[in-house]
Amino acid sequence: MPAVVKTDRVDIELPAWADVGEKRLAHIARVTALLDEWARALRLRGDEARLFHDAGVLHDALRDAPEDRLRALTGDATSASNMLHGPAAAVMLERAGETRRALIEAVRWHTIGHADWQLVGRALYMADYLEPGRKFSPADRAFLAAHAAHDFDGVFRQVVRARLEWSLRDGKELFPTTVAMWNRCR
Repeated sequence: MPAVVKTDRVDIELPAWADVGEKRLAHIARVTALLDEWARALRLRGDEARLFHDAGVLHDALRDAPEDRLRALTGDATSASNMLHGPAAAVMLERAGETRRALIEAVRWHTIGHADWQLVGRALYMADYLEPGRKFSPADRAFLAAHAAHDFDGVFRQVVRARLEWSLRDGKELFPTTVAMWNRCR
């Protein structure tokens, strides 16, 4: 896997420890492009804009890693394997010397959300759901993505609601951090 990937919309520089295939890399590029777009629309500058970009690049950096590697990194023997890549990537970021807590926590919790997130965590949670490569509800998600920079809190609330409704409809587990996030944003 090359460390630097250039697309027509965004440049992706993955860390050496990343483990992603081509499909995941395309998803990462779409999420990062959306976050970069929102950062420009929100008039974020310098470090704040870089934080958005880096969250997009790093959120799924271990999504295609073997389950045994993810469990070893997290020390988690019980969670579903698809819940481990964010916490594992956060561990790797810390080991690599990353000090931006907002980035580490955004990556750690991006799958299920967290009530105490800073702006970048909420943006990543939305972008991961709203990126245009996903097949479900394309018109609704495109509408929300287009309005996120103009009504950030309102769109965030809609995304959290949609994800909770999907979990309830499909009989999925509701995580305490997700419920706390909903209670904070509603």
